[in-house]
Amino acid sequence: MNTQYFRPIPDPAGRFSLAGGWVRFSQVEVMSRAETGKRVPAESIPADVFERLTAARSPVAGLDMSSPRIMGILNVTPDSFSDGGLFFAANAGVAHAQAMERAGADILDIGGESTRPGAEEVNLDEESLRTAPIIAELRRVGVTVPISIDTRKAPVARAALDAGANLINDVSAFDFDPDMAPLAIETNTPACLMHAQGTPETMQRSPGYKDVLLDVFEMLERKVAALEAQGMSRARMLVDPGIGFGKTVEHNLALLRGLTLFHGIGCGLLLGASRKSFIGALTGTPDAAARMPGSLAVALHGVAQGVQVMRVHDVEETRQALTLWKYLTVKGAA
Repeated sequence: MNTQYFRPIPDPAGRFSLAGGWVRFSQVEVMSRAETGKRVPAESIPADVFERLTAARSPVAGLDMSSPRIMGILNVTPDSFSDGGLFFAANAGVAHAQAMERAGADILDIGGESTRPGAEEVNLDEESLRTAPIIAELRRVGVTVPISIDTRKAPVARAALDAGANLINDVSAFDFDPDMAPLAIETNTPACLMHAQGTPETMQRSPGYKDVLLDVFEMLERKVAALEAQGMSRARMLVDPGIGFGKTVEHNLALLRGLTLFHGIGCGLLLGASRKSFIGALTGTPDAAARMPGSLAVALHGVAQGVQVMRVHDVEETRQALTLWKYLTVKGAA
């Protein structure tokens, strides 16, 4: 069976709104394992696919999906690839989170375990001690934006939710810990499901795909459908293609070029490409902290493909870029 997939082609003059948002389209590329490149009118594709591609996304964790949102990264770890150790001390982490909120972050993503290539697993108690207390402190000092807990482990997620987190961001798409899906369903907590090939310890050891764009799409669609069957609403899920998680530079580029395909899953999209190594490889920038300009370019590309949530280190710079983008596109076209 040669399954067909449908990738919307962004077009400022398009007839239809992509995911009820700011990107327009009139045509889709029909893709399969055997061929790509055929374009057809959007209204000619199967009705259920058309509905998923055009239906407005529901708010997730209080975030309106009708315009691009910024997720600010707070790694309370000693070894994350870009900012490891900078915010490991509790006071530094709280101050940075407050600064990101002031700079315009719509949501904060707090993680206590590095998932950089080669990183080793952190034990449950240590990861919880790194994350739950800082979330509680952020709520105590008046941080009001939604907070996401970046973890693969249900006990860590539960402690974070008890402390005031609003969303579970799991880089294993709930595959690492079998208790994660029941926790999300029991607590009615929205979640972001990310694609990864392998674990952080192994994922960059010769990753391979038959067709990276279709393989990643299929995995995320299967996971979302399985969770929906268990009682978790598709409207409460985000999906993330997992840039840099078991992918080569070319794999990452293929996913970025084909991002609109993922709207066919019917969930909001999250893109986490900030400061990642493929940017360094393409620009000759070995220092992760110096990759902000490249990260902005990828973020704006994602927004042009209708991505609703951009996960970034550089909140103020991304907010400024998005403000100019709105004046030059959305407002300028009105």
